[in-house]
Order: sequence, then structure tokens, then C-alpha cells
Amino acid sequence: MIVVQILGFIFLFLIGLLFVPIELYMDTSSNQYHLRIRGLAKVSLEGDQKELLRIRLNILFRNFYFYPFKKKRTDKSKKIKKKKVKKTGKGIGFRRIVRLLNSFTVKKMFVNMDTGDCLLNAKLFPVFAFMNYRWGNFNINFEGKNQMVLYLQNRPIYLLKSFINI
Repeated sequence: MIVVQILGFIFLFLIGLLFVPIELYMDTSSNQYHLRIRGLAKVSLEGDQKELLRIRLNILFRNFYFYPFKKKRTDKSKKIKKKKVKKTGKGIGFRRIVRLLNSFTVKKMFVNMDTGDCLLNAKLFPVFAFMNYRWGNFNINFEGKNQMVLYLQNRPIYLLKSFINI
């Protein structure tokens, strides 16, 4: 009886994970870039004093740091022969990529741009005004400020559905 309850709890937990939101947040003005599975994990890209970039992984109140550009020590005496691998099967098609991108919902998008050329800015002003009227928050400025905020949200069930459905 207890085994059935434990298996039922695990099954319900796995089903619940399919509906947990996955969030991608990018803000260029405050340099915040993170991918978060709400309530479970958060992966952030941060600047570092010693290295160029640091990846911070926060899983259930524990922090782990990774340095992707740090050189790993390799032993030159050991040589590994690589085997040639034949690629079988089909790659991801264009339709699947489009369905995958359509599964994301844009919660917030803000673009504030200056190209540095006042004539090009003037030509882009009506385009941005139309896009601002139609889709979101797009601004063109003549002050030299560039900013982009993008907040996307998705759920694993939608990702799975985009691969399964034809």
C-alpha cells in the first residue's frame, strides 16, 4: 500500500513538473540574464572580476558557480582516438523549429534603440511607431541609449507538444 502511494506521489510530481513555467529574462541595461524553472532552479549569467563570465546555478537554495572560459588542464601524454560516428535519422526540420518558437509566450518586450545615425533613426521612427502600435513597446531615440528587455515564458508540456504533434 505504501509503495503504491509513493509511486502515485512520484507520478503526480512528474505530471506537475510538466506544468511548471520556464522563464527566460534578458535585460541589457541592468545586465540581468537568467533562465528560471520557477520554484526549482535558476541559471544566471554574471560578470566576474577574475574571469570574463560566470554561470551561477541556484538549485533549491544552493548556489553553484561555473566558469565556462576557464581552461581545463589536459595531460598531453594521454591521446584519445576519436571514432567516427555516422549520423542517422533526420535533423530537426524547419516546421518543428517554428512550432517550438510559437510555443513561447512573450510576457514583456521593450526595445529602446539608437543607431548612431540620425537619418537612419528618422527613417526607422515610423517603422517603430507602427510596431509600437501593433505589438509592443518599441522606441527610437536620438540620445545614444540602447536597451532591450525580453521576458519569455513557456511550459514543458508545450515544448513536448510542439515535438509530438504533426
